[in-house]
Amino acid sequence: MFESLQENLSSALRALRGRGKLTESNMRDGLHQVQMALLEADVSLPVVKDFMARVSEQAVGEQVLKSLDPTKQLVYIVYQELINLMGPVDHSLHLRGDVSVLMLCGLQGSGKTTTCGKLGRMIHQRGRKPMLVAADLQRPAAIQQLQILGEQLGLSVYADLNAKDPVALCLAAVKHAKDSGADVAILDTAGRLHVDAELMNQLSQIDRRIGPDQVYLVVDAMTGQDAVNSAKAFNEALELDGVIMTKLDGDARGGAALSVKAVTGVPIKFIGTGEHLDALEEFHPDRMAGRILGMGDVLTLVEQAQQKFDQDEMAKQEARLRKGEFTLDDFKKMLGQTKKLGPLNKVMSMLPGMSAMADMLGDVDAEQDMRRLGGIIDSMTPDERRNPSKVVDQSRRRRIAAGAGVEPHEVNELVKQFDGIADVMKRMSGMGMRDRMRTMQGLTQGGLLNPGGKLAKQKIGTGKRLTSQERAKLKQLRERELRRKRRESRKG
Repeated sequence: MFESLQENLSSALRALRGRGKLTESNMRDGLHQVQMALLEADVSLPVVKDFMARVSEQAVGEQVLKSLDPTKQLVYIVYQELINLMGPVDHSLHLRGDVSVLMLCGLQGSGKTTTCGKLGRMIHQRGRKPMLVAADLQRPAAIQQLQILGEQLGLSVYADLNAKDPVALCLAAVKHAKDSGADVAILDTAGRLHVDAELMNQLSQIDRRIGPDQVYLVVDAMTGQDAVNSAKAFNEALELDGVIMTKLDGDARGGAALSVKAVTGVPIKFIGTGEHLDALEEFHPDRMAGRILGMGDVLTLVEQAQQKFDQDEMAKQEARLRKGEFTLDDFKKMLGQTKKLGPLNKVMSMLPGMSAMADMLGDVDAEQDMRRLGGIIDSMTPDERRNPSKVVDQSRRRRIAAGAGVEPHEVNELVKQFDGIADVMKRMSGMGMRDRMRTMQGLTQGGLLNPGGKLAKQKIGTGKRLTSQERAKLKQLRERELRRKRRESRKG
């Protein structure tokens, strides 16, 4: 998410840090690089001009130029203006006591039907009884898709395969919702490959006859400026209450997310961050600005952890830690909980200062490393898992390695590092969730989940993002290091 923009902005700000004392001249040079970074991210040109005018006005003032750390002051200005550009956002769905109607619209391929299911899941988790309405009569597969989603989520779906009039269907659906006890009706309306008069007329009729409480436009972030243009057209026809932006997990530029509020005046309410039905998040401009500037997003990570972690298991681990108990079995369960947050590089990108490490780590390598650790632990006896540093000797190392399909030195590395991890975990027992996440950042930087961790830190110590050639070189270095350790292990 925002990889190119994040890299270019970081490069511009690093250039300013190397200038020593900032002057009006080199400040303007740095701001020009910031402007180019926004344009390359496909941010709308008028939006970039207005944004840079506001930043420049503050950045070249005497207060910034003479401040103790003018570069940090500039970062803060850019951060605040990014927040102003994307916000403010009201996340409330404004649901009423009786049946509330939410209308979703958008072009074909934007992920509208899947988003309908995701939104229904979110509303259901908040204690309401949503009903999904298959009002897209242009694409027969959309009805079947929504029915499958409803079955997966345990939500009711109103559909009529013989219906020809979407307005009549929506009216019947709202009546059915009242009769069946549902209190939220989510309309999945028809889409087109592009905005046309027929589509807008159909949506306007539904809007006029049904009178939905909220109208949300679903847009694909991967389409860049086309997403902004379609949002503008839909807003002129329907008066949107918010935008749901999908596929932000695969968007390398992010210009649409930065442009849509400024161009349409309609805020992004939710963002889709993956294909799974739980991958729908509230959009927070301050958190997104932090991600763009490489500051991480610990708050969102904490919220996801609280939602996805097994709270009963967490309570049991908490009790054991308070008693001073932490074994390799506990560590394996902790890894299992962490995997629920998604790929390791995605988790790391939300930790402050870890975006470069996250970029270096591939999903496959990280998952393989975690599976390898789990295999080593599974190959141990209960006694070895409780006291690895005291019980696991050379002969046991070889037996464990053979059982896990790894080299003996990998078993030795896990045993050596476990005592330090256990000590950290015991200290974390009295911390809140946010402090735990920050402590976990230290564990990750230590290289436990990445055999090439030390080499990686040497490569990214400058804070620069790795190129594809550098990644390939780093992979070679890691493989060479592993071969060296195997030779040393055989000699031992």
